Amino acid sequence: MKNVRLKMARIEHDLSQDELAKKVGVTRQTIGLIELGKYNPTLSVCIAICKTLNKTLDDLFWEEQSE
Repeated sequence: MKNVRLKMARIEHDLSQDELAKKVGVTRQTIGLIELGKYNPTLSVCIAICKTLNKTLDDLFWEEQSE
């Protein structure tokens, strides 16, 4: 499942995948794979991304519940 919320938050901060990756300490490929939903990042990477983008884990990584 694609992580559109992460991509939108990154774009809101005017960051490329490479710029976000450098701030978080991962590769650009890692950010790309997370956005595509093809990589499940560790909690520490999720937290670093959230801190960089001023978002919560819920904002970026929790799947929305459909009722």
